[in-house]
Amino acid sequence: MDAYSRVVTTVAAALAPSVLSVRVHGRRGAGAGSAVAFSADGLLLTSAHVVEGVRGGRVVAADGEESPFDVVGADRLSDLAVLRTREGLSPPAVLGDADSLRVGQLVVAVGSPLGLAGSVTAGVVSALGRSLPVRTAYGAHSIDDVIQTDAALNPGNSGGALADSAARVVGVSTAVAGVGLGLAVPVNPTTLRILDSLVRDGRVRRAWLGVGGVTAPVPPALADRLGRRTGLHVREVVPGGPAAAAGIYLGDIVTSAGDRPVSTAQDLQRLMLGTAVGRDLPVTVFRRGALVDVVATLAELAV
Repeated sequence: MDAYSRVVTTVAAALAPSVLSVRVHGRRGAGAGSAVAFSADGLLLTSAHVVEGVRGGRVVAADGEESPFDVVGADRLSDLAVLRTREGLSPPAVLGDADSLRVGQLVVAVGSPLGLAGSVTAGVVSALGRSLPVRTAYGAHSIDDVIQTDAALNPGNSGGALADSAARVVGVSTAVAGVGLGLAVPVNPTTLRILDSLVRDGRVRRAWLGVGGVTAPVPPALADRLGRRTGLHVREVVPGGPAAAAGIYLGDIVTSAGDRPVSTAQDLQRLMLGTAVGRDLPVTVFRRGALVDVVATLAELAV
């Protein structure tokens, strides 16, 4: 048996008992997906879209044992949800850190595609830092730093585990983007904060600034002053939102927020997750050849 096969079989043996099949019945009919046990007291991690519109359902463990589950909380903006089932139904998996992944690294996907429990595929991390668009009441947003892999994913894999060679869960399978192209939400410190919020409060509270934009270069003189070459070019300001009230305009280039550098929309989204609703947030923008400081009072994002 070669080294590649040994890694895949070892990961599969370690992780398969912790991956369950999820079965739901809602207004849109029957649905299925996967989930990963991550605590000894019956908490499961899955994709939010797997349990959207339902409060509970049934899970099937790797040994065929069934048990009901309740939805503890779901977060559409990260496509993550926490379920609770019977304690001891499945052993908890070890959660890893996707921030340490590298392109080309071996990963193993374990899930229940098409209701086939314990299905295992393997591949590599083909890209990092992808964005997966989602929609909320305030328009389009994106899930940050999505993992792209060529490990085969099929319907029902959503909510299943993407693991590294040490059988640590580094991603939650979320979408099939094409032949040989699967996407997974990363498991990292941000994910852990989301899980803590879902377990504690049943939801994730996020602040909301109300701008949309794209990464754009800044003038060379400003780049030398800032120590970086890009900022966030504002292409959208939501009417009546915190940014509009603070005096941020179309065409501004956001260079920092909350004393942190901003170059991408993801930089702002990460900041919103860890920032208190109602807080005054200092924002610096480049406008008409000058840096302008404004203060935005952050509202809560409704999803």
